Amino acid sequence: MRRETGGRVPAGVRLRMDLVTFGEAMVRLTPPEFRRLEQATSFDVFVGGGELNVAVAATRLGIYSRWVSRLPENALGRMIANRAREQGVDLRIDWTADDRAGLYFAELGASPRASSVLYDRGASAISKVAPGTIDWQSSFDGARWFHVSGITPALSDSAAKATAEALRAAKKAGLTVSYDLNYRSKLWSTKKARSVQEPFMEHVDVLITTEEDSRLIFGVGEKPDTYEHLSTEPFDQVARDLATKFGFEAVALTLRENPLVLLNSWSAILVVAGELHRAPRYEVEIVDRIGAGDAFSGGLIAARLEGQSWEDAVRFATAASALKHSVPGDFALITRAEVDQLLKGASLRVSR
Repeated sequence: MRRETGGRVPAGVRLRMDLVTFGEAMVRLTPPEFRRLEQATSFDVFVGGGELNVAVAATRLGIYSRWVSRLPENALGRMIANRAREQGVDLRIDWTADDRAGLYFAELGASPRASSVLYDRGASAISKVAPGTIDWQSSFDGARWFHVSGITPALSDSAAKATAEALRAAKKAGLTVSYDLNYRSKLWSTKKARSVQEPFMEHVDVLITTEEDSRLIFGVGEKPDTYEHLSTEPFDQVARDLATKFGFEAVALTLRENPLVLLNSWSAILVVAGELHRAPRYEVEIVDRIGAGDAFSGGLIAARLEGQSWEDAVRFATAASALKHSVPGDFALITRAEVDQLLKGASLRVSR
């Protein structure tokens, strides 16, 4: 079993990573032109996974980021690692000869047919990660922030134990810890998700979630009558209740109104020390919504690591994630200049 620490480092670039993330990345196959899977004769191929997506977004926004994971030493594992390197993400990979990379198929819909995902990720390399196999002390060396999501502990009991170990190590190292609930019903039940994740929350400083995940996992909030038009006031209280329940420094909720599959409204709120911050609402034409929540996390982390206020950070994160909706694939292939321009009020005329 081979371990990769770091990678090719350009001259003058420091090895210390400000942000460290931990989780699975998969190869994604999407039929082109809105075709259904059963119609597919070819696929567009992407790489993505919650925590890697966050690292990519933060890197593109100017933050040195490291992704910790476990990959098979084969062509698909190398594809995943290479796509991460292409975006400037530093890697700490536990390479294994006998396991597999997870796959998923994303079928993009249009109203009234919703988009859907089919997973083929059972027994993936990262699902077999276990406590004691990752050197968290060296992985966190010099870092200031650690991010993980609820997808990682959902992969297996051993992955859940490794996640708990990572959270404890991050707090011991003095890092700020963010956690995205990221509930996936195809991976585990709400009951299991709650029992595993509630003990994690004592190690979390910043919770990133949605109104739906908050309600399903922690029983906080009530289901809205419709997702076509959301009143934000009930979700203000959801964020406050979560902060009170678990003692978080900050709680961020992303809010999506989806009257149509390809036309959504996107916004977010953030509560810190009882104070509410609201981001602007963006009308987004969706090219690909997968990874938008991760772009929000990456933008929020990048802004805070740069010293921005919470008010500015949630505005910045929401703008970054709004832009992600316009980009095919899981990665937020956006620039800092584009985010800044959107915050100022970007024109939709052709840029010449």
